[in-house]
Amino acid sequence: MSELVTGDAVVLGLRPAKLPSRALALVIDLVVVWTVFILVSIGLTVATVTLDEAASAAIAVATFLLVLVGGPIAVETLSHGRSLGKLACGLRVVRDDGGPIRFRHALVRGAMGVVEILMTLGVVASIASLVSARGRRLGDVFAGTLVVRERVPSGRGVAVPPPPPWMVGRFAGLDLSAVPDELWLAIRQYLTRMNQLDAEVGWSLATRLSGELAARTGVPVPEGVPAAAYLAGVVNERQARDAQRVFAAAQRVSPDVAGPPLGGQTGLPAVAQSGGEGAGGVRAASAPMEWAAPVEPVNPGATGVSRADGSPVRTPGTGFAPPA
Repeated sequence: MSELVTGDAVVLGLRPAKLPSRALALVIDLVVVWTVFILVSIGLTVATVTLDEAASAAIAVATFLLVLVGGPIAVETLSHGRSLGKLACGLRVVRDDGGPIRFRHALVRGAMGVVEILMTLGVVASIASLVSARGRRLGDVFAGTLVVRERVPSGRGVAVPPPPPWMVGRFAGLDLSAVPDELWLAIRQYLTRMNQLDAEVGWSLATRLSGELAARTGVPVPEGVPAAAYLAGVVNERQARDAQRVFAAAQRVSPDVAGPPLGGQTGLPAVAQSGGEGAGGVRAASAPMEWAAPVEPVNPGATGVSRADGSPVRTPGTGFAPPA
């Protein structure tokens, strides 16, 4: 199985779909599309029974293009790569870089699909998918897209490491409404894989992601806070808010529902009833684990790092140094 790699040599958590799952999704889509096409054709035939043969032929061609070609293009555009068949099989069409597709990608895929799927009964698409290392048909090659699996075994999931204790609750007043899901996904993938990255590559990626996140929130990264620690702190704050909303909704439905467990055993932030750190009484609990964050590369010949007064700097167990 080939892997998707970004420009910073970071492996994305996407799994290219295999031919059997793609074929099953295509069969489901074709059944739905042809059913709609037949029903629309019958309705138009009854409605235009008084027209001549030329007009009927023109209507038939227009119906073919709109339903069998335009329909899949519209569905993939509006659903960002999820047709009914792909949704049922847990698949999705994405760009080569892992981002969501747009209209131009769906248009190229749909136009090529007429040739390699409808006119050849899928033979050309099957051969191209078998030859391709990532299972891409011709439409994917020309559009720069890839069909990936969205459903992965739950046992493969990796929890996001908690932030350093001195970062918990620091971003309680941050506005996270403008941060897109794609950026959250990229940050999560980085945090779960940062210990596997080269130090210099990880540092540059953390710096870029923290810059994008700061631009979305409108608040710059606090001075003296490492980029990786900043990302972990903001993600923890988002988890705390999500947990607060979930348990608040559960308590509205059933007042006897207890609050979330304290102590961070589940890896989720804990919600205090009142008086917690930050807005809304939210206190995020960090799990008892240590993880090292990538730091800016230093001169390998240096014997140590010291403050301005000459005293040495001690690095905490989390791998993050609190700001002076």
